Amino acid sequence: MSSSASSPIEPLVAFLAHALILAQKTFTAIPGSPIVVRYVRSSYQNDPGRSVLELILVIFAVRTLMQSRTRSRSQKGYVKLSEKEVDELVDEWVPEPLVPPMDEDEYAELAAMPVIAGPSGPRPKLASNGKTVLNLASYNFTGLQGNEHIKERAVEILRKYGLGSCGPPGFYGTIDVHMDLERNIASFLGAESCIIYSQGFSTISSVIPAFSKRGDIIIADRGVNFAIQKALQISRSTIRWFDHNDLKSLEETLESVAKETKKKKSPLTRRFIVTEGIFENDGAMADLPKLIELKKKYKYRLVLDESMSFGTVGRTGRGLTELYNVPATEVDMIVGSMANGLCATGGFCVGSTAITEHQRINGTAFVFSAAMPALLAVSASEGISILTATPSLLENLHENARTIRSVLEKLSPELIEIPSHSASAVTHIYIRSGLLNGGSNGSNSSVSTITGFLQPNSPLTHRHNTSTSPSNPTMLASAKNAVVGTDWALEDKVLQEVVDEALAQGVMITRAKRLRGQESLEPRASIKVVATAALTKKESEKAAGVVKAALTKVLGRRR
Repeated sequence: MSSSASSPIEPLVAFLAHALILAQKTFTAIPGSPIVVRYVRSSYQNDPGRSVLELILVIFAVRTLMQSRTRSRSQKGYVKLSEKEVDELVDEWVPEPLVPPMDEDEYAELAAMPVIAGPSGPRPKLASNGKTVLNLASYNFTGLQGNEHIKERAVEILRKYGLGSCGPPGFYGTIDVHMDLERNIASFLGAESCIIYSQGFSTISSVIPAFSKRGDIIIADRGVNFAIQKALQISRSTIRWFDHNDLKSLEETLESVAKETKKKKSPLTRRFIVTEGIFENDGAMADLPKLIELKKKYKYRLVLDESMSFGTVGRTGRGLTELYNVPATEVDMIVGSMANGLCATGGFCVGSTAITEHQRINGTAFVFSAAMPALLAVSASEGISILTATPSLLENLHENARTIRSVLEKLSPELIEIPSHSASAVTHIYIRSGLLNGGSNGSNSSVSTITGFLQPNSPLTHRHNTSTSPSNPTMLASAKNAVVGTDWALEDKVLQEVVDEALAQGVMITRAKRLRGQESLEPRASIKVVATAALTKKESEKAAGVVKAALTKVLGRRR
């Protein structure tokens, strides 16, 4: 009975099987077809939905190219306008502004921004009144900004090579000084190889997507900076978050991913742990030895952003690897900024030769951006030489950072919180939780220092992280870490009053600028006080005292 029922469709099945085999043979005979097959399998982890969508888009593009580009006047819906009507429409047309108009707060912030007369440095002169102030706002950590020897070398290179590179590194933008800089950074950090980028922000946002694709897994600290957030979003990888600088939470997340992979029998994918050495948003510092222990235990690759620790931490500024006495080869990828640590420009990534060479073809910012100017490459190389030959610069920086922190810590804990690590050259200052809203959450203020992050915003948060399991913490701050009822606009306004008061007393500091509504997790408003080796210990102590007095005066009125 069954055989007679199925017999009518057997010829159809045989025809379809023959047609499929014929189509497969025809496709494989086309030159380049194996590349297409390999592309679909490797790039999209055998995702049929993605492949079908791309096929539909290709068909749509072909159809669009083949159809008529102009609409016939006889076609339905065609409206014929007279010359007078056309002129009237042109006269009435008003173009949209390129940027939205500034609001009242933005005008006030712009008006309060100090203008410097002459070059920036540790003791700049204000254009408004000619007053010399102490600069605790710029990332001039080791005082390389304005170094006479670096300036002489930059002028020499400018006369020899000209100003710009006029091309991307992979085409004709690379010259000998760029290659020298890569060797200098690799040697300085004790790494096998190095690649340099011409922009610091785009370094990490190119490095991560160069290695991690759709289907790969990234375990990231929820407190990472905006550049890393963009990198995670661009990579289209599966993102799992762990609590900010909480390695217990990291281990729970790693264990959760391992169990989930085993249960679902998921295919083997690339896996990364992404975090910062010293966090840009709050100055906290990661425990590098523990990170290396966990990445080895669970077989992950570690991507460490040392943009804030390179040139500031360690005896000679080599960062966390020097501070913890860990070989740089233990970290798979170390990313850093030459703008922060060397007062030059651009960024770098060090690792094995395979890692750096892969980026020369797959790192978007390396492939599609012009190489950095030769004079800035030489300036960075000279900065490395100075750090190597003059360890006293880092000693002065560390002493000044400790001095500034010791003065600020004397301020009443009822007024401020300091989330930064004592080894950080940048000290962030929060307004004590509950101070500005009458202490409505004063009972929770003792635990608010655990994290300075709240309010998930971007699509990145919701697309990649929907579980509420403790081993996969959501971007929503947990109840124990929540700072209830925080008014960011009010905090920004009050902190700006502190900045203005300090400037009036001869010390230039700054608020941490936040991209409200664009970051995955909103960092709290804070003031940044930046230590520099270019000031003496006495000047640093005096400047910190001014900041302390400004905080006491402004916040005291709010109690």
